[in-house]
Amino acid sequence: MSSHSLRSRIPSGLKLLDWFLRGWTALVFIFLYIPIAVLAIYSFNSSRLNIVWEDITLHWYARLWADGPIIQAAKNSLLIASVSTFISVIFGTVGAWLLHRYRFSLARSIQTLVAIPMVMPEILMGISLLILFATAGVSLSFTTVIIGHVTFCFPFVLVAVQARLRGLDPALEEAALDLGATPLQAFWYVIVPCLRPAIVAGALMAFTLSMDELIVTFFIRSAAATTLPIQVFGLARVGLNPMLNALSAIFIVATVAFVLFSDYLNKLSRR
Repeated sequence: MSSHSLRSRIPSGLKLLDWFLRGWTALVFIFLYIPIAVLAIYSFNSSRLNIVWEDITLHWYARLWADGPIIQAAKNSLLIASVSTFISVIFGTVGAWLLHRYRFSLARSIQTLVAIPMVMPEILMGISLLILFATAGVSLSFTTVIIGHVTFCFPFVLVAVQARLRGLDPALEEAALDLGATPLQAFWYVIVPCLRPAIVAGALMAFTLSMDELIVTFFIRSAAATTLPIQVFGLARVGLNPMLNALSAIFIVATVAFVLFSDYLNKLSRR
């Protein structure tokens, strides 16, 4: 039976519902992506007023590249996000494996405590960390920012790895141990390769959260540890700045590249 004849037998009510859902989906995508497209287009506008189009130019990208504070803030953000992601991947992967592999009475309580930073309001977390560092006599610096970012980043890695572990065949570790591997070798050479897609997904999530974090960083940073979101927030408070359009367009391209890279790694893991 042809697909045309099948479509002809669909009731008219279902056809209307199908067209309605398609139209609604299209409207949602338009609502989400039209502002992003307008922002990217106006990053090439020569006018300082974003509401007036004059001519196409790369002037704001050149100004952005020559702006010392923004470039330094971007370097700080990349450094903090990279270190925070590395530590979060280690903590999240090892923590997920320990909670999965070993059964103990406090496992459920630990799981709950780990998940709290994922749902806690950011302003509450920032104030709590600031009070903690002040009470402990720790000066605000890159270290305090990294500690704060790891606090809310590594639970996302842990959750992603735990989801992968639930579908993992326990016989893999047992086979490795029977063949003479130590528990550490079985974990590193057998379990970790199986967890690679979840680890990569958690790492990308942690890196994105760290790069984007504003509120927590605002409370626990020093002047030397100013990140890009803090710098952009300061510029946006003054008024419209076309350099922010250029910066946002660069981040849009970087985000799309990260998504494509993640999809590529996901396809490789399925082969």
